[in-house]
Amino acid sequence: MTQLVVLNLEGVSKNFHPNQVPVVNGVNLTLKQGDILGLLGPSGCGKTTLLRLIAGFEQPAGGKIELLSQEVATGRFSLPPEKRDVGFVFQDYALFPHLTVAENITFGLKHRRGSRKGTIEKRLLEAIALVSLDGLQNRYPHQLSGGQQQRVALARALAPEPTLILLDEPLSNLDIQVRVRLRSEIRRILKASGISAIFVTHDQEEALSICDWVGVMHHGTIEQIGTPELIYRNPQTRFVAEFVTQANFIPARRNGSQWDTEIGSFAVHEREALEQGDLMIREEDLHIKPDENGIAEIGDRQFLGREHRYTLYTSSGLELKARSDTLHPLPIGAKVNLQTSPKSWQIFASSGNDRVGAKNKGEH
Repeated sequence: MTQLVVLNLEGVSKNFHPNQVPVVNGVNLTLKQGDILGLLGPSGCGKTTLLRLIAGFEQPAGGKIELLSQEVATGRFSLPPEKRDVGFVFQDYALFPHLTVAENITFGLKHRRGSRKGTIEKRLLEAIALVSLDGLQNRYPHQLSGGQQQRVALARALAPEPTLILLDEPLSNLDIQVRVRLRSEIRRILKASGISAIFVTHDQEEALSICDWVGVMHHGTIEQIGTPELIYRNPQTRFVAEFVTQANFIPARRNGSQWDTEIGSFAVHEREALEQGDLMIREEDLHIKPDENGIAEIGDRQFLGREHRYTLYTSSGLELKARSDTLHPLPIGAKVNLQTSPKSWQIFASSGNDRVGAKNKGEH
């Protein structure tokens, strides 16, 4: 069964000053019914501006935005937010402090033309049940925890049953324990509603755990879009590899059918134009084995609960990171040899030429 296309962007750009580089630069994307898309990237990459363009708070300088195949914005016109049938969850929730939970949730419904009291009550009860706020209808925002306020904001956006919900870093103001718990809650709530959503975040774990699709933004463009598994396991640019996987990058030089590095040689299994580059190995794919004659030394060890994170130094001073289980921790100062998991590495152009991709994979 073909999914309905809810949102379509073609060449969308935005610049706030004519002589400056666009904040959003030629973005194309499609979102289908019921899917959750994460826009992931560092501060200043353009993800919140893109969200505001979709919502109607900003007008694009070029390109077009379509909702359910209807054009809602181009460089020449922009449909106002209240006419786009889009829900928005702000970073600070933007709840009305003088209104109760119930009044906050039904605020948008009461201002909709043709809304009836019975329909409003029905949607209120459905929204409260969906976000697990039963019994809190008469409380005010200041009487709620941060997590509860976040659920009220989500319920308010869901109550009118919009075509699309946009969430701008909704978990960033919460402590780590609440954030982790609410990740699965947000996904459950959105999936139960069946409403498509775009979730903006700079947190890799949030994007990978909540979303069906992840678009990684950098300098106003989407460098790669795909499933969380694809983004993590097969990054297409060096920036995506660095930002999402936080991997090691090891200088490598082509030597016939292999890449030579200071930690060993790696076979080249596909044609590759590069003669030198950086070998990317994720921290969990770099395995350490104690050896008095090892090529690296443990400089630091961090306990992370389920695993240890080791900082390693080679004789040249190259710093590497490796993760290992906590059953048999190795001491700081120990010499180790390094091994990699099969088909766990990629080769990229050296820093500064990250768009010259290199996607080869091979076995050590």
